[in-house]
Amino acid sequence: MDPQPTMDIVIAHYNEDLSWLEDDIDSCHIYSKGGEKNAPPYPHKAIANIGREGHTYLHHLIENYESLADVTLFLQGHIDDHIPFGIDEVKRRALETEPGQVTTFPFRELETFDHWDGIPWEEYPSWKKWSSMVRVNAAKTPAEYWRIFFPGREIPASLGFAPGALFAVRRETIQQHSRDFYRLMMQEFFLGDMAHINPETGHHAERFWLAIWNPSEYCCWDTVKDVSKEKRNAQGQLAKGRWHITPRGLEIDEGIPRPTPTQLATPPSSDDGSS
Repeated sequence: MDPQPTMDIVIAHYNEDLSWLEDDIDSCHIYSKGGEKNAPPYPHKAIANIGREGHTYLHHLIENYESLADVTLFLQGHIDDHIPFGIDEVKRRALETEPGQVTTFPFRELETFDHWDGIPWEEYPSWKKWSSMVRVNAAKTPAEYWRIFFPGREIPASLGFAPGALFAVRRETIQQHSRDFYRLMMQEFFLGDMAHINPETGHHAERFWLAIWNPSEYCCWDTVKDVSKEKRNAQGQLAKGRWHITPRGLEIDEGIPRPTPTQLATPPSSDDGSS
């Protein structure tokens, strides 16, 4: 019987109550951005309050690149607004992550990103909360960032992403890119002019993660031909090109109903690709 994979839990913390992690503290790398006043009563590392959770994740990857656990579980300081089950179930699913996979933990289905010229926040009333929090606009368009990270590669028609950026990844999947690749992401997204509490680039990073680690699953290269014939992939996520599309204009997107643990445990289904 193969030994159970090792796992580190990376926590992007500001002022959240982390008591839900008490039984797993020894496996946690807590990065706190709330200052001494909001410091958690557990071992943690204080880092600059910039860049949202994306900066925290990159900080961990860069600093621990050569000593990553078999699986790294990336979470924010509270998860109950995204995940309808507890940390024990999250850990169980994370440990089942295969090389090349990204196990996501959304409160809803994967979303479509295709705004390569810039996110038109004003056209999406359901995004108003997030756009009002942006402190500094991105210096470049998403397409320009993609070309910096992947020079010479075609820009996909669309990407699939998990709102909230809560996911588990294998070491091999992370290390398909060099440490310098993650340093470049850090520099472009979160340093220099982007070194703010809530830069727009934090939202870009949220949309790029899955495609960075598994482009064959989360990059749709052609709006018609590259759409998967499956409704769902092996992890039960909406399959490539079938991701949820947020409506524009005055039609407020209430989101997809929060699934129950029973629904999430149901094996994925497929169809003939006609819809």
